[in-house]
Amino acid sequence: MAAAVLTVCTTFAHAHQEAAPEAGANPLADKVRAANSRFLDVKAATAEGYAPIPCASGVTGGAMGIHYVNGQYLKDDKIDLAHPEAVMYEPMADGTLQLVAVEYITSKGPASLDGHLFNFNSAPNRYGLGAFYELHVWAWKGNPTGTFADMNPKVSCDPTTAPSQ
Repeated sequence: MAAAVLTVCTTFAHAHQEAAPEAGANPLADKVRAANSRFLDVKAATAEGYAPIPCASGVTGGAMGIHYVNGQYLKDDKIDLAHPEAVMYEPMADGTLQLVAVEYITSKGPASLDGHLFNFNSAPNRYGLGAFYELHVWAWKGNPTGTFADMNPKVSCDPTTAPSQ
């Protein structure tokens, strides 16, 4: 019985650790969290002009989550740490949205932020945009494929399979 309890506690601790990256593990992720934690409540995103687009899932699994996109920031091509073009949420089983990442997008490139190069997306693309550069920053949910990877295998678009936290 004690071994079973220890296993459950260890599993819970490991899941909690993956859910929120440790401070200091990545300086850019720390800066992004500090500049954008107001978006923990999705109402802050909508109040600032962000609007949802459908959840994006990966072909091989994982997802990006529901993007809340600010059209004005998308059009201005500026990269501002405190004003990302998209704020990403994972739908939870209880109906809430959990902030997991932000995305910076520009059509000017090659682009970088704090020394991290953006990924290039050619046109045509699944987003219906012209060619653009983007950088995801998984500042609120750990990503085993990397802090700046597009998809996160720990994120789901299906709220019935998303871990409640």
